Amino acid sequence: MEFSRLFDIFPYQQKNNPQEKSLGHRVGNDWVYYSSDEVMSIANSVSLGLLKLGVKPGDKIAVISYKNRPEWNMMDVGMGQIGAINVPVYPTISPSEYEYIFNDAGISYCFVSMDGAGDLLSKVRAIKDKVPTLKEIYTFDRVPDAPYWEDIFEGGDMKEVEEIMAGIKPEDLATIIYTSGTTGNPKGVMLSHNNIVSNVKAVFDHIPLGGGDIALSFLPLCHIFERTVTYCYISKGVNITYTGTDNLGGETGDLATVKPHFFTTVPRLLEKVYEKIYNKGLALTGLKKKLFFWALSLTDDYKYDAVRNGFKYKVADKLIFSKWREALGGNIKGIFTGAAACPAKMAKVFSAAGVPIREGYGLTETSPALAINRYTPYDAMLGTVGLPLPGVDIMIDESDPNFPEGEGEILAKGPNIMMGYYNKPDATAAVFSERDGVTWFHTGDVGRILPGKDGRQFVKITDRKKELLKTSGGKYVAPQPIESLFKEDFLIEQMMVVGEKRKFVSALIVPAEEALKDYCKHSDIDFTTMAAACKDERVIAHFQSIIDGLNPKFSKIEQIKKFVLVPDNWDVSTGELTPTMKLKRRVIRENYDSIIEEIYNV
Repeated sequence: MEFSRLFDIFPYQQKNNPQEKSLGHRVGNDWVYYSSDEVMSIANSVSLGLLKLGVKPGDKIAVISYKNRPEWNMMDVGMGQIGAINVPVYPTISPSEYEYIFNDAGISYCFVSMDGAGDLLSKVRAIKDKVPTLKEIYTFDRVPDAPYWEDIFEGGDMKEVEEIMAGIKPEDLATIIYTSGTTGNPKGVMLSHNNIVSNVKAVFDHIPLGGGDIALSFLPLCHIFERTVTYCYISKGVNITYTGTDNLGGETGDLATVKPHFFTTVPRLLEKVYEKIYNKGLALTGLKKKLFFWALSLTDDYKYDAVRNGFKYKVADKLIFSKWREALGGNIKGIFTGAAACPAKMAKVFSAAGVPIREGYGLTETSPALAINRYTPYDAMLGTVGLPLPGVDIMIDESDPNFPEGEGEILAKGPNIMMGYYNKPDATAAVFSERDGVTWFHTGDVGRILPGKDGRQFVKITDRKKELLKTSGGKYVAPQPIESLFKEDFLIEQMMVVGEKRKFVSALIVPAEEALKDYCKHSDIDFTTMAAACKDERVIAHFQSIIDGLNPKFSKIEQIKKFVLVPDNWDVSTGELTPTMKLKRRVIRENYDSIIEEIYNV
């Protein structure tokens, strides 16, 4: 493949697989698309415009948007061509985090969208006086009181741009991505062109798409997961349609309208789709309802690579599963999930219904993928995050005696491993170590290797090392597998296992409001508010029965001994979730400190 730097990838598409609908998004009620040529023309105008503003190689520019949009890519290419560093920023973080990131990176210009909450301009303006390096804020949408991004566009001779491009090496810094983190200030992960390009090339053959196929993109481009996948789409000539998560489902939703062949997602969105499908099944009556749940039961023993062309499956597919596929647009070749553990039940249900789900694993620091489950025979295993990527080596550090045999922290090396943390040499040094002359990156994740067919080695994640609980009896407990299994129940929206330095393990549980309303309705329980329902003895007793049913799947030390139902959803805006929807455990523990104390003092 003839590209070695990020800004080479669109010209690669333009030359080898030009597309009329390379990038698109909804503007009002209309879908607007840009061809490969139009994308490059605008990107070149950005490059020339930034040079006229005085932007030099190494200058940092922030890009912030609630929804993915083509302007993001055009800015990325335009910046990259003149050696400017793209610093994508999550839109939902606090003003203090904006201030910290802008000052730490030394942001010179900022480009924001006015979609979503429409508050990004005011958010950045609020900190502008506290960021000496910040010269101007531009918007991707025309508003009366701010400069518009097209105001910087310039035409003319590309000679200076080409001279700068010629001097940019694959190992040069391309982007700084500030990790959300669960404690302290975010760290700026420095990724080179080669870090990301090596990942694009490693996954190229494992995305089952070709030129002209359609990918729907709604995970944030400011996260390296969606960004790297997007570069892969571009290199393969896939048409990318950007959208949000607010209008995905339904007869007029974006899935039905766009009819994509592929998209990436996080497990929680899959769970919500499944909940809607399941609830529709509950609403059926008579034979239709029996057929629905009969078909659903066929997915229980699903395994990858199993042949499912028997009479029962054909009937279920024609009557039930085909309708599920139609709800996703009818053309899906695959869905890839990451950022959090995917419950095996989700992978089974959708894959058995002809919507292949594959899970992968990585970190911002690894650009991101280290291992992925693939769509080729015997290259996927349920319950794992797949096979290591070509060029990536993974080792399990078994030196900690607290872990079971064969289990330990996952160490990795490869061309995708970050350059380091920006302005933080000590933090960088802390995540690398040398073993027998080889430098390894410490992921902070705990896992093991499971054998597959013909010597294949699959990576299984058991938990985050820093999230492991240690009871007062000195036993380690991994909360994620417990939480993941319990959240498969429709009544459980969110859950956090607690028990650090305690005699036993307990849980905070946020019920799923709509499912709880439905349960109350069918159980003749008056539902007035979530707070009241969470205190109702009959509701509590039902949740106890859920816990009693699942506890035997875990060892005695891992079983939930006590729990409390809490009525308020944990959210990014409240600071209890990271932008990638991971629990900020320290924040939640602090917010519910008195409730946790009551659990253990009763």
